[in-house]
Amino acid sequence: MARRGAGLFSVATLLASFFGAAMIAGAFAYFNYKFSEYKFIDFSEWVFYEDQALFIPTRERYLVLFYSSKAPGTVEKILAAKTPYPVIAIDYYQQSFPSTERVTFLRGGTNTLLSFIQRFNIYRSPSIFIIKKSKEALYKQDSMIRELDTLEKLSIQSGQL
Repeated sequence: MARRGAGLFSVATLLASFFGAAMIAGAFAYFNYKFSEYKFIDFSEWVFYEDQALFIPTRERYLVLFYSSKAPGTVEKILAAKTPYPVIAIDYYQQSFPSTERVTFLRGGTNTLLSFIQRFNIYRSPSIFIIKKSKEALYKQDSMIRELDTLEKLSIQSGQL
């Protein structure tokens, strides 16, 4: 007499293989979609100022920090932070601070700042993310946007973006 269970086993194996492949394809599509959510910033369209001069990016990567200068000691904490990339610091209150070799403080018009906040969906301050050069003045977001509890975490978190 022949066993009939072998037919069901092969159908179950076939279905399990199909669902496994579908799950892998779904995970790939999800992560591909999440990566495509990363935004671009074109410094030739959005005008930011460093002191009185127009900001023109020159480095391959930057760590972008959106912060509030109203908290005490903010600028000192930013200047003391150890980060793997040069920092572009954009103040919510648009105060002017002198830049250094490692930290560039930027200001912009109200429309530029609102467009920046909307484009990158920034809801809290301080927030950080990395941008990477795509073309001359076009940079692409290269990490998720992280919200920091305090600027003391800037040195710790930036290496893990």
